[in-house]
Amino acid sequence: MRGKLDYLQHLGEGYDRGAVLEQLMERFGGDVWRFAFFLTGSREAADDVSQETFLAAYRSLYSFRGGEASAKSWLLKITRNKALHQLQGAFRRRVRLTGRPPASGAEPAAEQIHFARAERAELWTAVLALPLKLKEALLLDFHYGMSLREIAELTGVPEGTVKSRIHRAKKKLRAQLGGMDDGR
Repeated sequence: MRGKLDYLQHLGEGYDRGAVLEQLMERFGGDVWRFAFFLTGSREAADDVSQETFLAAYRSLYSFRGGEASAKSWLLKITRNKALHQLQGAFRRRVRLTGRPPASGAEPAAEQIHFARAERAELWTAVLALPLKLKEALLLDFHYGMSLREIAELTGVPEGTVKSRIHRAKKKLRAQLGGMDDGR
């Protein structure tokens, strides 16, 4: 998808920011919302963070430089910053909200739902229970398919730290889920 959005790095005053924002929301809205949910653990907070993310992106569209980051990683970095700010609020320090992310896309075939539901619930519960730094690195790697370099840039930590966090997250999940194979 990078090729279709390459024009973003050349935006100037003549472009319709509203149309560009609409395209970004259409393409990355689900990713932004899910990442906000994964970080905050709350649907309401994810809604707020997503809205704040796209407002911030709208305000800074003309300063986006595609050579430095993809549109997706740029938006996820904004999302991360907004979510972390949300988590620092007084209410969030006193109350820890938990939940599972909503299903995205089509549900599995009827005969698979029964067998997959318990496993999915257990996995999401375990992932959401991870410490924020581990959960974030794991989700950016597995769910969003970002490289170690991209995750390091997004989170502001060295690549080795990212690799270590992913390893520790997988190790904790294996321990919680009884050695379930991570597929890598």
